[in-house]
Amino acid sequence: MATEEHPIPPFPAGFLWGVSTSAHQIEGAAELREPSVWDAFTAEPGRVKDGSTAAVAVDHYHRYPEDVALLADLGVDAYRFSISWPRVRAEGGLDFYDRLVDALCTAGVRPVPTLFHWDLPTALQEKGGWLERDTAARYAEYVSAVAERLGDRVKKWITINEPAEHTLFGHALGAHAPGKQLMFDALPVAHHLLLAHGLGVQALRAAGASDIGIANSHGPTWPASQEQPDLEAAAFYDLLLNRLFAEPVLLGEYPDGLGDLMPGDVAADLKVISEPLDFYGVNYYAPTRVGAPQGADIEFGGLTIPAELPFSVQQIENVPVTDFGWPVVPEGLTEVLTGFRERYGDRLPPVVITENGCSYEGVHDQARIAYLDGHVRALHKAVEAGVDVRGYFVWSLMDNFEWAEGYAQRFGLVHVDLDTQERTPKDSYRWFQELLRTQG
Repeated sequence: MATEEHPIPPFPAGFLWGVSTSAHQIEGAAELREPSVWDAFTAEPGRVKDGSTAAVAVDHYHRYPEDVALLADLGVDAYRFSISWPRVRAEGGLDFYDRLVDALCTAGVRPVPTLFHWDLPTALQEKGGWLERDTAARYAEYVSAVAERLGDRVKKWITINEPAEHTLFGHALGAHAPGKQLMFDALPVAHHLLLAHGLGVQALRAAGASDIGIANSHGPTWPASQEQPDLEAAAFYDLLLNRLFAEPVLLGEYPDGLGDLMPGDVAADLKVISEPLDFYGVNYYAPTRVGAPQGADIEFGGLTIPAELPFSVQQIENVPVTDFGWPVVPEGLTEVLTGFRERYGDRLPPVVITENGCSYEGVHDQARIAYLDGHVRALHKAVEAGVDVRGYFVWSLMDNFEWAEGYAQRFGLVHVDLDTQERTPKDSYRWFQELLRTQG
């Protein structure tokens, strides 16, 4: 951990330090917006492990002044939040984001909104959701409306958060909303999310925006052995979770013939999907150890990996794990960033780490401090290796609704008492505050 004897080295001038959240996980005030796919999903018994919903969540909608004060006290440069498409569709829905952006600007914290973080309006899901091309067009209209309203104060934008997870968990495996179990028939969802990203970039450019990126999740894929079946399974997993969502954006092409499986005029769509970006957001949590299929379902990280998939996900041995059971491997962050630079060269824009964090119980959270310290140092090694990294955002500002885990997993730098909504900065908050002070 950072000490006076072993301080974290300084990052380049202008490096952006921040924290992240998402609308559905923190806002609450569900009655003041249209319903989303997550409202329908959490209403189904057994979908969320503790049976909870995000109807109130941590009541950020009403308590945002208190949360902005926490951001200002923390000393971050920027706050990455998401805008609720269902809220924007409700009467006066953009008024809340007007107030939030004004409060952030007054506090000297740069607003960095993400325009889609998994909470599709139910009305669009009923028309087919992301399986339908028209949803991408509706997304572009929504982006234009948001940019017109907030673009005078918001200068940095993120189009879509983790399309890989939304495709896999929400549409292939059914573990997240909207709960579809389509397996490989979910590939059109991936294409339409990527198309929506490209159309969103175009809409933001038309509104005058000049600092635009996406937030894709990435991590190294480690084969379980050097045996050919394990190597092939790992390569396929890497194709689905990393290359499928990076290469259309960065290279304007799908890897290994996957474009033949996508709907519509794929060549024309790829020109939209690969609209030039100002930065490439990477959400990093851990590497994945992958081997050949084992002939049975596997429970891993809160998910059931079906036996019929052409790979198995396996535990990484001899490393600590978080309360979520995720392996703690800081060097994986260095590996994924240097690997991207080697693979994509000058097609890779400047990188921002748009999420990195961990789930641990307690206010005295030394394990989270150790996690963050290790990952910030690993990030610095990537900078030293020549990767152009421009920012780092911790997930998350505060404890929140952790999707299908409900409130069982706590990722926040700030503890939230779910009965009283009282906010209490954790030891990790103070650690990050001191890091920001020393980094200037």
